[in-house]
Amino acid sequence: MVPRTIARLVDMLRQDGERGQGMVEYALILVLIVVIVIVILMVMGNTVKNMYCNVSGSLNV
Repeated sequence: MVPRTIARLVDMLRQDGERGQGMVEYALILVLIVVIVIVILMVMGNTVKNMYCNVSGSLNV
């Protein structure tokens, strides 16, 4: 009975570790996406700003 309970406990701990690992992987992917978006905005920020200014100016807003 006791070895069986210990085996279940070990299995549960392993599964929780895998869930934690998955969350860390998702967090790393999210950080990578945020960094990419920031770099794109830094590179193309003025171009996008000018485009919006031109569109709003042509609409007389």
